[in-house]
Amino acid sequence: MAWWLFRMSSSAVWWKRGAWSEFSFPSPRAGRTGRIVMFSECREGGSSPALTIGALADLLQPLGMEGVGDRKLLLTGVTDDSRQVCPGSLFIAVKGYAADGHRFIPAAIKAGAAAVVSDRDFLDAMDGCCCIRVDDSRRALGLVAAAWYGYPAREIDMIGVTGTNGKTTTARMLRHLLDCSGTRCGYIGTGMALWGSCSERIDRTTPGALELHCLLRRMADDGCEAVVMEVSSHALSMQRVAGIRFRGAVFTNLTPEHLDFHGSIDAYAEAKKILFSMLDRNGFAVCNADDPAAAFMVSASSGRELYGCRIDGQLELPDLTVELRASGIVSDITGTTMTLHVDGRVFNASFRLFGSYNVMNMLEAYAAGLAMGLGPEEVIAALADAPPVAGRMEVIGASGGYVGMVDYAHTPDALERVLLALRQVMPDKSRLVTVFGCGGDRDRHKRPEMGRIASKLSDNVVLTSDNPRSEHPECILDEIAAGIPGGNVFWRFRDRRDAISCGVGLLSRGDVLLVAGKGNEEYQEEHGQRHYFSDRDVLQEIVEQRR
Repeated sequence: MAWWLFRMSSSAVWWKRGAWSEFSFPSPRAGRTGRIVMFSECREGGSSPALTIGALADLLQPLGMEGVGDRKLLLTGVTDDSRQVCPGSLFIAVKGYAADGHRFIPAAIKAGAAAVVSDRDFLDAMDGCCCIRVDDSRRALGLVAAAWYGYPAREIDMIGVTGTNGKTTTARMLRHLLDCSGTRCGYIGTGMALWGSCSERIDRTTPGALELHCLLRRMADDGCEAVVMEVSSHALSMQRVAGIRFRGAVFTNLTPEHLDFHGSIDAYAEAKKILFSMLDRNGFAVCNADDPAAAFMVSASSGRELYGCRIDGQLELPDLTVELRASGIVSDITGTTMTLHVDGRVFNASFRLFGSYNVMNMLEAYAAGLAMGLGPEEVIAALADAPPVAGRMEVIGASGGYVGMVDYAHTPDALERVLLALRQVMPDKSRLVTVFGCGGDRDRHKRPEMGRIASKLSDNVVLTSDNPRSEHPECILDEIAAGIPGGNVFWRFRDRRDAISCGVGLLSRGDVLLVAGKGNEEYQEEHGQRHYFSDRDVLQEIVEQRR
């Protein structure tokens, strides 16, 4: 058996077989003539993945690498979970939240791994296995996942949507208008992957690299020409989208979130900005030009088309290609009408959501549609018909003269925007009842702030659990309650069903109940276990019982 020793870095290359460029592929706009497989050792045709040790070495060359192995050895699978290793597969060791994959390298080798990729030294554990060391095993996982599934993102117009709030609504609106225009479009985002008649639950906003590229391969094979994907700050920081070039990037807004992970708002913003550095040369950027972080975000997309969306802001944003502005906004609980200004042209527009923040979401979807080559009238007609997104300001119960709604708002900014939007469309004498909680093992600083906001903008507040995870639910409720001014009456229930029942019981004719935080999630997570729970189902059930 022939064995080769590879030692590669940015300063020296002992062995190199041909030049390889991570992004040396034609723009999707140039047309699609089939799969592009960069390596001669990868099997071409169809969607059956194939990768050899030699192809792997070429692929990981830019990361800096040292390792040993048989170039012709064909890998049988790729995984970052040692429990899924089978004989002949590749195991990529990645440090995660709860466990470090490097601890399981011996177990992977024992299970028959033909090769292991790591960003730590472990050559003494090789035991006949091809051991490859790289600078960043997370990035390696993204690059290998793309290669394993035949680079599906290169066959699709990829549009990434990032921001603290509004990603799901914006992405789903954009997917709807592209589908309506005849562009078969997929969606990957919070809890769901959609394409054609297919619908699959996913655990993360942006899936891990292997799951992501598997989904993209299936979408490409099923004829998708575009995919709109929510790209979270975690995914960008953890290299889940490494190796993907995006046709478009959309920025919705930036407010404090995930600071337990990023450490600071500046680091959080830097993570979001990465998406705009991943644009194709012929790509486009869309941003909420009213947001103070807009200029910072799009500074990474210099030279691309830039679409700025405004409602009432006057922030300076240089190098705009197209400016979109909404005026004359009129909302009620059934939807919104407005006047749309696009580079001197004026249109009347309407859609089936309410609230100024949803106007911005609509503007961003509209701008991305224009950037994808659609006509203004075509986009307006499609958005007017766009269905509401499940779990986003969704009316669940509207009987007995009151209205029950479910929304995903789980940050201070999102909760405030939703409550203000409801206040604007409610009758003067109606009362607003809010049921919400805060997630465990997440930003603790936002808990009292959300308590303060809910108490200020609601007539009645009911505190409850929302995925307490490893924390004690009552401790979380204490921290939320600390933000509610003294003397303000509120209710608290550890059990979320009891809290929703209490909220419904407080309603009279004309009142509105908001159940916030989970949206269309269908689980409650506590002590490492998930059990079925749906705000939508529970609220519907309780409302029907009260009729």
